[in-house]
Amino acid sequence: MSAPPPVLLMADDRPTSFTRYAAENLPDNLVLLRFSNASKDLPETYLRQTAHLPAFWVREHVPLEEEAARYRAWADELPVPPSRFCNPSEPRQAVAQRFAGLAGLPHLTECQVRWVRDKEAMKQRFRELGLDTARYERVSTVAEVETFAELVGWPVVLKPVDSFACVDTFRISEPGALSAADLGTRTWLVEEHLQGTEWEVCALIHRGEVLDAWPSAMPCRPLDIVDGAMNANISVPTDEGPPFDLRAMLQRIATGMEIDHGYVHMEFFVVGDKVYASEIGVRLAGCEITANHGHAYGFDVFGATLDVYQGRRPGLEYTDRRCVGDLLLPLPDSGTVLRISSTEELLRLPGVIDAALHVSVGDQVAARRASHNASGYVHVAAGSIAEVEVRMRGVLDAFAIEVATPAHGAEAAKR
Repeated sequence: MSAPPPVLLMADDRPTSFTRYAAENLPDNLVLLRFSNASKDLPETYLRQTAHLPAFWVREHVPLEEEAARYRAWADELPVPPSRFCNPSEPRQAVAQRFAGLAGLPHLTECQVRWVRDKEAMKQRFRELGLDTARYERVSTVAEVETFAELVGWPVVLKPVDSFACVDTFRISEPGALSAADLGTRTWLVEEHLQGTEWEVCALIHRGEVLDAWPSAMPCRPLDIVDGAMNANISVPTDEGPPFDLRAMLQRIATGMEIDHGYVHMEFFVVGDKVYASEIGVRLAGCEITANHGHAYGFDVFGATLDVYQGRRPGLEYTDRRCVGDLLLPLPDSGTVLRISSTEELLRLPGVIDAALHVSVGDQVAARRASHNASGYVHVAAGSIAEVEVRMRGVLDAFAIEVATPAHGAEAAKR
């Protein structure tokens, strides 16, 4: 008789397709780790949907050592306490991994967290492993940014060392564009703006081995997306993918960073015949990129991901090879949603195989400058990158959303 699957402790700070999948498919083998200072990001509907699962809340302003001790006593009262850990959250990487270590669960070390969160340490490690990167420098003043730009050429990219989803990431095109107030007291990384094509690649790692690598094309760069360009990623299991051994590149990184298991998501640039490593995260990809791979290759990608976090080797048996992308639907303003296209309307559009809306008429919404800002998403399938992109632009032409901003409401009241 085979041993029962281990119970997994999963950090849960916002609803995602992956956390919803885990809640549905591991009803007896999943425990949720939640943080009280993230409660605002967990809607009541999601809390009701996951109410059947045991959940431990880490209290704010309490030493993590005390909370881990309280967790261990709490977990001992469960039928089977968790023996494995999964953190799909990028911003909580440091605290979640430290908590897992204090709880006696498999986790990333403090050094590994620096490699996958601190962009300077990350790029330094890439270079130590023999990978090319854009030129970069840690900065804290406007003068340091401008001195660097004069060395490598304008424009440059400026980002906090621990940023994600392009939050507070900017392309600086000329001297005088920054002030000391813009930088505040944070620590920043400035880097060379690379030309060429930006790509993404995801992979699963089991016992230190990269099992496979799945590339994604980006019709528009993330820095253009946060300024209004089409927000999309396209999984490419065809010969249109970049002509490099991506699995070997990721294996070099996994070995060099001593990553034993997990899902990794990486961005890189192809400039001529060279690859430049950009950034890597040991967690699921943002937006709906992970789901793209499942649709494109025809396999249960979320189930395979849960396998590696439970210490099991997944069977990667693909049944399809087509290009499938996620298109994030725009959320143009903050305010009250007056009108939005329905999922039924979206599913009737050419190539759309799945659709979900995050907001409904009457909801209060807050738009923000981030690459995951959206009112919903669709998955679009076709035989090539170009055909998927054409169909995505058709979706954007057909999609309608109207948001009443506070200013709009004030004007309506005057009339």
